[in-house]
Amino acid sequence: MSSIVENLKRIAESLPERVKLVAVSKTKPVEAIEEAYEGGQRVFGENRAQELAEKYEVLPKDIEWHMIGHLQTNKVKYISAFVSLIHGVESLKLLETIDKEGKKHNRIIPCLLQFYVASEETKFGLDMKEAKALLDSEEYKNMKNVQIVGVMGMATNTDDETQIRQEFHHLKVIFDELKESYFAGKPEFKELSMGMSGDYMIAVEEGSTMVRVGSSIFGARNYMN
Repeated sequence: MSSIVENLKRIAESLPERVKLVAVSKTKPVEAIEEAYEGGQRVFGENRAQELAEKYEVLPKDIEWHMIGHLQTNKVKYISAFVSLIHGVESLKLLETIDKEGKKHNRIIPCLLQFYVASEETKFGLDMKEAKALLDSEEYKNMKNVQIVGVMGMATNTDDETQIRQEFHHLKVIFDELKESYFAGKPEFKELSMGMSGDYMIAVEEGSTMVRVGSSIFGARNYMN
């Protein structure tokens, strides 16, 4: 059994059934993804739209592709025909573009609203006031080709587990409030995407339904220019 498959098995066994494992394959070669696929993994996350599109072309079509990075509006077109979930929606402008691209392909594209819950300026995301303005807007209410199915956020990159837990808890509170105020009676609004290689077990304890794990599966990342 390869180390990738062993790592996948170990992580999968540590997760409750309600939690989906997104294998973060960004910058990884196709061969590594194929190895994980052969080991039973079907959900993969990428952070560059063009790289995601290239991998989609050559890999099995029953893979569920997630766009997990910061997505620029001019890159949506590369993934709109097939992407299963866009994790990082943090503006009305981006959501409008996704809706427009979804219409071209006659499909409804599932999305998560990304919230800023960390104490680092490098992270993207909405605050509650901005999210409510987006959800209350006429533009959003008229969209037919996007579906908001939950929220996503990243904790601060720190060894302070108390801080990480507080940030994940904050995101869960945001999820619950939006569910009650905007998505009551909408069962599709159910995803809480939080937790990565270093902190996913804390995220699961705080209610995560989806963890994004890369280095713990594939090893240290190969950065590409």
